Amino acid sequence: MSSPIRKAINSDALTRLAQAIAVAVSATLAGCSSHVPQTEATHTPNIAARAKQKPIWLSEKPTPQIPQDVWERMRQGFQLQDNLGVNPRIEQQRLWFASNPSFLENAGERGSLYIHYIVERLEERNMPLELALLPVIESAYNPMAYSRANAVGLWQFIPSTGRYFNLRQTRFYDGRRDITASTTAAMDYLTRLHDMFNGDWLLALAAYNAGEGTVSRAIERNERLGLPTDYWNLPLPAETQAYVPKLLALSQVVLAPDAYGVNLNPIANEPYFQVVEINQRMDLSKVAAVANIDEDELFQLNPAFKQRTTVDGPQHLLVPTSKAQLLTASLSTMRPDELISQRSLKPVFEGADDSEIASLKRAYRVKRGDNLGTIAKANKVDVKDLQRWNKLTGKNLKVGQTLVMQDTTKGKSGRVNTVVAANSKTNGKATNKAQQTQYKVKQGDSLYMVAKRFNVEMQHLKRWNPRVGQALKPGQMLTVASPN
Repeated sequence: MSSPIRKAINSDALTRLAQAIAVAVSATLAGCSSHVPQTEATHTPNIAARAKQKPIWLSEKPTPQIPQDVWERMRQGFQLQDNLGVNPRIEQQRLWFASNPSFLENAGERGSLYIHYIVERLEERNMPLELALLPVIESAYNPMAYSRANAVGLWQFIPSTGRYFNLRQTRFYDGRRDITASTTAAMDYLTRLHDMFNGDWLLALAAYNAGEGTVSRAIERNERLGLPTDYWNLPLPAETQAYVPKLLALSQVVLAPDAYGVNLNPIANEPYFQVVEINQRMDLSKVAAVANIDEDELFQLNPAFKQRTTVDGPQHLLVPTSKAQLLTASLSTMRPDELISQRSLKPVFEGADDSEIASLKRAYRVKRGDNLGTIAKANKVDVKDLQRWNKLTGKNLKVGQTLVMQDTTKGKSGRVNTVVAANSKTNGKATNKAQQTQYKVKQGDSLYMVAKRFNVEMQHLKRWNPRVGQALKPGQMLTVASPN
C-alpha cells in the first residue's frame, strides 16, 4: 500500500474517531441520545458506554447518621419493648409520668452529667439501653440519694451488696456514690441476674429490686402449682410488681415525650467528663480553683469523696471534659501542699456531720505571701465581703490567721436570711426587687443544679444567698436574680 493511500486511510479513521468521541460527550452532557446519528453511534459503543457510567458516589451506601442527642441514641438501643401489648400495670405507671412531667424533666437535668457515660457502658455489654433509665427510678439521678433501707447513690446499693461488688465504704469515701465504680457494679449485678434467670431481663430487674431469693422462691411456688413463671404472673411484693412496669412505662415516655407532654432537654451525645489521674491527696475546692471548675459541679462528678478530700478512694478524679487538659497541666507544676488544707483532717472532721463538714471547709488559713485579693479570687468571693465576714478594717493579714469564707451571722429568728438587698449588682448591672425570684429547694437539688436551671453563675448565686452553705436542704428558699 502506497504512503499517500495509508495517510488518507489513517486520516479518515482519525476523523471518524474524533467525530464519535465528540458525539458521545455531547450526548452525555445534553442527556439527549436521540440526537446522535445511528451511523456514528454504532462505531463507538465502548466509548459511549464508558461515558454513561454512573458516578461512583451513587453506588456507595449512605453513612448511618450518628445521633446528636443521647435521648435519641437511647431510643435506638431499646430492647424491652417487644410483645408488651396492652398492659394495665404499664399504663397505670405511664399515666403517672404523663401527669408529673417535671419528675422526668428534673431527673434528666441531673442525669445530664452521667447519662452519656452510662449509655456507652451499656452498649459495650450489649445491654438494653432502657437500663440507662434505671437511675431515674432508683434515685431520680441524684448520686446523693439515700433511702430508709440505707441504700445510697445513683443505683441505690445497700451496704452489703455494695461491698459484695467491691464498693468500699469508709468515713471518707463511699463507692456506692462513685459514678464510675457504682455503674460498673450495677451492670455486673444486672448481668449476673440476667444469666441467673435464663436471659429474662424482666426477672433480672425484679430481682434487682427485691433480691434474687425473693424472685426465685416466687418462681418455685408457681412451678409447684403448675402456674406460669414469667414476671407478670409471679406473686411478688407490691413494690416489685410496680417496679418493672415503671421502667417500661418510663421508656415509652422517652420514646415519644411530646405525646405525654414531657419536655426532655437535649443532652449532647459526647462525654461530659474525663478521668484525670492523681497521685496525692487533694481538696476538691483547691482542685476546682486550679482548673477554674465550679466546686459544686466537681463534687457532683466526685460525690464518693464524702468530705470533699481524695482520701480512701481511687487515684483519679472525674473532671468536665473542657477542663481536663488545664487541670492536668496545672497539677504537673504545683507543689503537693498547694492542693491540700494545712490542717489535719482527723481533728477537724472528728464527730462532724455533713453540714458541719461543709461549713468547716469554708474557712481558709493564711499562708506566707497571701493577700485579700488572691484569697478572694481563689475562693470566688468579693474582697469587701471577705473583710465584712472577718471584721477586717484594713488589708493586713498574718500568716496562720483563719479567715471565714462565708457569712455565718443569723437573723433574730435564728433562721438563715436568704433575701438579698435591693439594688445589689449582678455582673456589674443593677438588680432590683422586681427581678428577684424566690426558689424553693427540692430533694436532690444542689447549688450547681439551681444555678444551671436559672442560667446564672454559681458565684452570683452564692453572693445572693451568702448564708447558705454547700449542702442544701429541701424546703430552703433561695433568692435568684433574673439575668439582665
